[in-house]
Amino acid sequence: MKLFLTFSFVFIFIMSFSQSQKKTSDKIAVYQIFTRLFANQNVTNKFNGTLEENGTTKFKDINKNALKSIKDLGISHVWYTGVIEHATMTDFSKFGIPNDHPQIVKGIAGSPYAIKDYYDVNPYLAEDVNNRMSEFEDLVKRTHDLDLKVIIDFVPNHVSREYKSDVKPKGIKDFGETDDNSLRFSANNNFYYLPNQHFEIPEGVNPPIKFDKKYEEYPAKATGNDVFSAKPSINDWFETIKLNYGIDYLNGKSKHFDPVPDTWLKMRDILAFWTKKGIDGFRCDMAEMVPAEFWGWVIPEIKKINPEVIFIAEIYNPNEYHNYLFNGKFDYLYDKVGLYDALRRLIEGHGNAQDITQVWQKESGEFSNRMLRFLENHDEQRIASNEFGKTPESAKGAMMLSSTLHTGPIMVYYGQELGVKPTQAEGFQGNDGRTTIFDYWGVTELQNWINGGKFNTSKLPKEQKELRDFYKNTLHFAQENKAISKGQFHDLQYLNTRQEGYNPHQVYSYLRHTDNQVLLFVFNFDLNRNHAFDIKLPQNILEKELGIEKDSKVMVKEAFDGKKKSKHNISDLTSPESSKNAMHLNLEPNTFKIYEITKP
Repeated sequence: MKLFLTFSFVFIFIMSFSQSQKKTSDKIAVYQIFTRLFANQNVTNKFNGTLEENGTTKFKDINKNALKSIKDLGISHVWYTGVIEHATMTDFSKFGIPNDHPQIVKGIAGSPYAIKDYYDVNPYLAEDVNNRMSEFEDLVKRTHDLDLKVIIDFVPNHVSREYKSDVKPKGIKDFGETDDNSLRFSANNNFYYLPNQHFEIPEGVNPPIKFDKKYEEYPAKATGNDVFSAKPSINDWFETIKLNYGIDYLNGKSKHFDPVPDTWLKMRDILAFWTKKGIDGFRCDMAEMVPAEFWGWVIPEIKKINPEVIFIAEIYNPNEYHNYLFNGKFDYLYDKVGLYDALRRLIEGHGNAQDITQVWQKESGEFSNRMLRFLENHDEQRIASNEFGKTPESAKGAMMLSSTLHTGPIMVYYGQELGVKPTQAEGFQGNDGRTTIFDYWGVTELQNWINGGKFNTSKLPKEQKELRDFYKNTLHFAQENKAISKGQFHDLQYLNTRQEGYNPHQVYSYLRHTDNQVLLFVFNFDLNRNHAFDIKLPQNILEKELGIEKDSKVMVKEAFDGKKKSKHNISDLTSPESSKNAMHLNLEPNTFKIYEITKP
């Protein structure tokens, strides 16, 4: 039987906004791969295990089967994390690659954010170390052949303490090569120096690899996280050196940008190098620690090479969002301190759904669609970890909301869709609910999918297959419905706060709409109990988009049931006794419903 509902007219003047800024033709979906671990089939997983003991992914292991399976998930962009050569305790000296001192390397494998050579790739990722760049270029081609875009990390704020490029192009000079290290600051220097001081290894640094002599650095250089001391702490980014973009930090942060600083020119050349290799985008590490003026200069320079290349900024200060988007020219920003933090609190059971309204209000229609949404990445704890949601299913509602709130990009961290749950210390990383980025390791939850390089989802256990299907259906739903990928957003909290049973602290609802489609999203983030309530919709949206006049009838049908699209009517979810001209819902704990509203 068809169900017809009547909605009363409600006057609205501020809650709907148009996402008119910077639209994309398709909704971007990013799949972040931590390259070293992603396809490693060695699950020896020895604490502080070496490359030989614990193994690693090779570029060739990310084969067509893997990429087809990733694309099938609904992915448009693959972010290969940890590709550019970084400092490591692994010995590759027989290949002409200098060893790094163990006292300034974090973990046996090393941090992918302590870059050792901006013009090279990690040797441990190659089957043939001498042919490592060609093997990476083959991976880029495989990715492009499947109509997927390639993103890599760009680490602009700091380098490893022993940075030295041994494969740099002809005419390129290394960072620090022409510096005057007798000067604390010079706009022409690449580093900040502490004249007449020796660098001191932080207390507590005890690398698992033996070494003959203590690391020496004179004069000491400033450390990556803006530590202008010769003795950083073990909690600082002591393995890195801060790069100088023409800001004198010890003199009121005075700016010296004219003439263009040498570091700017070197970084432009690095970005151009990778762009010419076919890289489609850069995730820019700690972008807000580099002046927006640099980004506003360099991004247009790189887009002269490829106008379609995208730049994503890791940034945590909302007060700088506008600056880095419009002056810095970034395409997208991390939405960590906004939506991620709000949803995490709800997943953990101590959040407030009204925080979601505050998130989009702060971002406003000016750039809500330019925020990269995510629930996991290499810096954050895994959803299924005991430190976060405890089960992978705990974030289903949050994943759907992240994917559909606005037209902007959504990101999935490798294995998120398979419920990766770290439960032990891997080495330097420790047991902290994250998957290590410093160690060699094999992720056990991925092994049935990897399946000897077949990447066959039919081999997944039932629970993993159902979870992956949910992620797949969510991403496809977000991309295939124009109300989500191109439409406008309308928050319904203000309209329903006083509705009987509607708890705005635990329930969140909104519309996504175009001129011929209206979708209603309703979430119950309460972890413990059902919420039954009436929900009203704004007449002006229905009238504008569907031509629904006051007091006329509309049909409501379920559009997504958490597993698949559904076209059945929902008479079992509505109350014919309702006298409030509103739709009656009863949502179970931590669930959501999506409805499409159409003419009869």
